Amino acid sequence: MRFIPLAVRYLNYNHLHYFWVVAREGSIARACRRLHLTPQTVSAQIKLLEESVGAPLFNRVGRGLVLSKMGNVVMRYADDIFSTGAELGRFLESGEISGSPVFRVGITDSIAKLVAYRILQPVMDESSGTRLVCIEDRLDRLVEEVTSHRLDLIISDAPFAGDQQVRVWNHHLGRSEIRIFAGAGLEQQYRQDFPRCLNGAPFLVPVAGSAVRLVLDDWFAVNEVTPRIVAEVADAALLKAFGSEGAGLFASATVIEETICRMYGVSVIGTATGMYEQYYAISPERKIKQPLVLTICERARREVLGS
Repeated sequence: MRFIPLAVRYLNYNHLHYFWVVAREGSIARACRRLHLTPQTVSAQIKLLEESVGAPLFNRVGRGLVLSKMGNVVMRYADDIFSTGAELGRFLESGEISGSPVFRVGITDSIAKLVAYRILQPVMDESSGTRLVCIEDRLDRLVEEVTSHRLDLIISDAPFAGDQQVRVWNHHLGRSEIRIFAGAGLEQQYRQDFPRCLNGAPFLVPVAGSAVRLVLDDWFAVNEVTPRIVAEVADAALLKAFGSEGAGLFASATVIEETICRMYGVSVIGTATGMYEQYYAISPERKIKQPLVLTICERARREVLGS
């Protein structure tokens, strides 16, 4: 059995509240004005909390404070604790239960955000009565959150294939063919003689090692084309924003082709035949039983991805 220090088992919620206010306000000075306390008092209380958890909760950047890695974890718990406390206060005042159940989803930073939105749309259906919370991060970090029961589900463009001791399961939702897009000033130049026209063409790609990048590199090799990589971008939305300004060509899923062209003012110059972006729901359940997760997966397969 893992030993838990006495100070952590009996957490001082006053210390946690001071930390929470400082994190939300972004500085001790602003937090002090809200709490009506001196900076020395607040600093001392946060130091005691840091001693309890055994790690710094803030890093100083200029005159401000930003949460450390441990601080981010503690902040998520603090948000839940004080949000629940506020709901309790409203109930005691009115006698009516308020608030909605929360469904927490992790989204990998490489996945197209428009695809993630369509997959998760059932959560935002008014009839579900559920409040959606989305966290974006790397897949390995999101898996840690799922296994710690701080997330209910992960939406990813790659299956988790890490430590076999980690109890999560991949549920394939479907796939989408890939198109190549070009912004203003590039579409006419690179539309002809596709895909050979991509030789030397400026290209925006996901970072090395990501699922789409691996498939894209294979497709370049099979078609014997060597584009000029001008940027590697982890965030899918940022990559499209660069592309919309004419920084380079980029690849994205057919399933959101019309929306991409409308939102970013780009055009399709060709199809990466045989290249697909895959989509997965990753959960702590081998057989999905949670009704909302089941609805998300079934609708994604039937209506969004058509698998």
